Amino acid sequence: MRIAYVLLDPGIGIFGTKGASVHVQEVVRTFRSLGHEVSVFCTRTDDDVPADLADLNVTRLEVPRGLDRTQREIALLRLSDMLADMVTDTVAASGQGFDLVYERYSLFSTAGARISQRLDVPLIMEVNAPLLDEQRTHRGLVHTEHAARATAASFAGAERIVCVSELVADWARTDYPGLDDVSVVPNGVNTERITPREGHDRLGEGIHQDHGPVRIGFVGTLKPWHGTDRLIAACAGLVGDFRVDIVGHGPESEALEDQVRRLGLGGRVRFHGALAPEAVPEVLRAFDIAVAPYPAGENYFSPLKVFEYLAAGLPVVASRVGAIPGVLAGTGAAILTDPADTADLTRALQRLIDDAELRTTMGGRAREEALTSHSWTSRCQQILAPIDRGAAMSGRRRASAVRA
Repeated sequence: MRIAYVLLDPGIGIFGTKGASVHVQEVVRTFRSLGHEVSVFCTRTDDDVPADLADLNVTRLEVPRGLDRTQREIALLRLSDMLADMVTDTVAASGQGFDLVYERYSLFSTAGARISQRLDVPLIMEVNAPLLDEQRTHRGLVHTEHAARATAASFAGAERIVCVSELVADWARTDYPGLDDVSVVPNGVNTERITPREGHDRLGEGIHQDHGPVRIGFVGTLKPWHGTDRLIAACAGLVGDFRVDIVGHGPESEALEDQVRRLGLGGRVRFHGALAPEAVPEVLRAFDIAVAPYPAGENYFSPLKVFEYLAAGLPVVASRVGAIPGVLAGTGAAILTDPADTADLTRALQRLIDDAELRTTMGGRAREEALTSHSWTSRCQQILAPIDRGAAMSGRRRASAVRA
């Protein structure tokens, strides 16, 4: 199939470093590996282009600079219309259309629904968060009614809505009743790109240790809802030879560094900043323990980091929130902790610091779990399966008509 991948969210660069960018790259990469041709239409690219996506056909409509929030929201509405016009005009001029529109849900965009309707091809809408609620709570939203109408139009125009968690799916079904196909497909991991270390670990200067302290690692954007402050607080109660590597950047960076200084952990904790996705597999191979220390509260995520930790063959310590227990409970790959009890997190980390054999056993189970249950290939096949079946049935009907 020829797939038009639409992403108008100006906060997500197709070639960025944060989790949302990695998610976009992996979905595109997997669609291509399954034999589909993908063209991307977006408002932001960024500069960390993976070598295997350097030939990706990307069309960017830039959001004007220097706008206030009100102006920016209106600009996104206009860009959505412009994109729909541009794609359909191009198809009409070239005679080469698309077989599927795939849009990552973003506020103020109806581009996918418009393109789908004009070209008479199905739209799959990928929903990663209840963005209306999230935007109001964390960033601010001026044109709420415009955003709500755009969301309703996009959802109504989709043949299939794919949500990353049950909580997100419940939001879509409750706020937009009557939708035909709202399914849950969690995030996944590229098990060929992310692999366990062999022999000894290697990571650039400052992390490399052949026979040194136990390395406790966190990878992610440093935002309040990731709970990195909980990890630091928990590490203040640990004993033994350990180091903490925090890989990522975000609005909490300065506060977290201050917390490390206050707790006297300056010699134990190192911040490495954001890294390109291509560098993450090697980073993970340097860890001995991986942590997802989410705080208590509503959690609708399908955390990429958890799947990447599993693929890297790492024992995982994670909070018992949201979709995480459904992924990790009973696997033997993780210790689940109380998200409201920092001491519980300390105890779990201490147990793994003290028991190398347990770390090895859990790490082996983690890798097996990633391979058998969480590959991006299986996720994307699940996403596309109804569309593929529909295309196959249409092909059979056309063939029967010709024979008749």
